[in-house]
Amino acid sequence: MSMSSILKSKSVRFLGKFLFILFVIIFALWASFAMWFQLPFGEAVRGSVIVVWLAIAGWVILGERNKRCGRKRFLFLLLVCVIIGWWSTIRPSLGRIWAPEVARTVQGTVDGDMVTLFNVRDFDWQTVDDYTPDWKEETYDLSKITTVDTFLSYWAGPAIAHTLLSFGFEDGRHVVFSGEIRKEHHEVYSSIGGFFREFELAMIAAEESDIIYLRTNVRKEDVYRYPIKLPPQQAKELFLSYVAMGNQLAAKPKFYNTLTANCTTIIFHMARLLDPSFPFDYRVLLSGYLPGYLYDHGWLENGGTLEELRERASIDARAQAGGREGYSQRIRQ
Repeated sequence: MSMSSILKSKSVRFLGKFLFILFVIIFALWASFAMWFQLPFGEAVRGSVIVVWLAIAGWVILGERNKRCGRKRFLFLLLVCVIIGWWSTIRPSLGRIWAPEVARTVQGTVDGDMVTLFNVRDFDWQTVDDYTPDWKEETYDLSKITTVDTFLSYWAGPAIAHTLLSFGFEDGRHVVFSGEIRKEHHEVYSSIGGFFREFELAMIAAEESDIIYLRTNVRKEDVYRYPIKLPPQQAKELFLSYVAMGNQLAAKPKFYNTLTANCTTIIFHMARLLDPSFPFDYRVLLSGYLPGYLYDHGWLENGGTLEELRERASIDARAQAGGREGYSQRIRQ
């Protein structure tokens, strides 16, 4: 065998080992998080299982120093198949013991322009742990939609915000739709857990004096309101798309995903229903920058630069100047 052939053979073997080691590292880390968030044991047991798993992965990687490493590779690939098989059995559910604020999700019936929503949330929040629950039924005339507003609530830096959509009507009422994680009663939010099927996705409909007030006056997050340019027919279609998604999620659960199935990606998918050419953008994923995305595509009401619009959009001072009474009118003054 010529020298060039030997060198080529060594290069191929080296590349193969490198790619296999890279695969082991990536899969071992992914599987470790999956086990942490999904194994039905306490933290000590889960931690022990993960330590053993990572030790096996390390043993396989060290085995790549030898030429005869086929058995170790076969064992690891067998474990990969077992873990993927286990992962495929994890399904979303409608029957867990939910946190009170997501115990019910919105559903609706449509009769022409008249839409009746069931399970509209109207909690009276004193603190995040002290509140009076109230779920009600409301009927809306979609021919009388007057405003559509996007609210962004910042809680983790400028790149991340929770996105909510509010519809206003001639009679002064507003209803907010929000795609939210559906936590169980003992769970707390984890953005990493959101990648590993820890939460279901819930569609919540609520009064502004509940779901926006909670963020401005109770959690003291930075909240901005951006009026959206939408013709009446498109506003009606957007409202109906939220009702349809609420009905769908109430009948067939779906997992929340921090990247691909969250509050902002829901709005993007709805916008695509109205305009299939509506372009994708990194700001759909980095939801804190959504106003710039909407501004660039001419969806924001009012003139001025984006910075001027952002300054006018802040509602915290007005929201915190009073309580729930007259909340929707006050934040729009």
